[in-house]
Amino acid sequence: MTKQNLIHYIYGIADNALILGQRLSELCGHGPTLETDIALTNIALDLLGQTRSYYQYISNLTTDGSTEDDVAFLRKERQYRNVLLVEQPNTDFAYIIVRQYFYDVFHYMLLQELQLSKDVNLTAIADKSIKEVGYHQQFSGDWVKRLGDGTSESHDKTQQAVNDLWVFTEELFHLSNEDKIVVDSGHGINPKSFKDQYFNKISTLLEDATIKVPESKYFQKGGKDGIHSEHMGYILAEMQYMQRTYPDMKW
Repeated sequence: MTKQNLIHYIYGIADNALILGQRLSELCGHGPTLETDIALTNIALDLLGQTRSYYQYISNLTTDGSTEDDVAFLRKERQYRNVLLVEQPNTDFAYIIVRQYFYDVFHYMLLQELQLSKDVNLTAIADKSIKEVGYHQQFSGDWVKRLGDGTSESHDKTQQAVNDLWVFTEELFHLSNEDKIVVDSGHGINPKSFKDQYFNKISTLLEDATIKVPESKYFQKGGKDGIHSEHMGYILAEMQYMQRTYPDMKW
């Protein structure tokens, strides 16, 4: 395993948190209630804090002097390794919550396994982050049940969100060639080891929420290999604007 293999593997974790955190930051001041607005903003901050830890580790692994800010703001679209799920737009509140729950369950299980990594830095990040992600999972899961088993309108919107976002869940378990190398070395973990557990947990909660699990076997992927949806360019254009416009700006 080379340092470059490890860097690519960390990107596959960190970029998910960055892009989802950016998506959630768009909602600041737009939540359906003050409490929910603050909760979603706090989740965004948690994810961005976790992202910093990963990017700081990456900057220590590189030899070109890149900082965590360079890693976040100066890469091009094809260099990001996040899954397609996290870049999906904030269509409505049901989409936001279902997208969050689909990711939160995976994220929590990932961190549980990452705590057993041979890489002490990744283990430390997982140990620090898992409590936060446990809260994220509880928050989004409670809202899925509340919306699904609520009014006919909230139920229909939640069912539509599940139907539309389900096609992105399989990619969470996709391994790139770099991922396979890091997993074989014992520094990374193979998410396929908890794939069945993931879908069982998701299906159980959807059933409690009176939401049908989609029967479609068609799934989309590409993000982990740098091939993103049409939404990604817009996300980066907004997120990277200041750094691109005023390079190396100092406060």
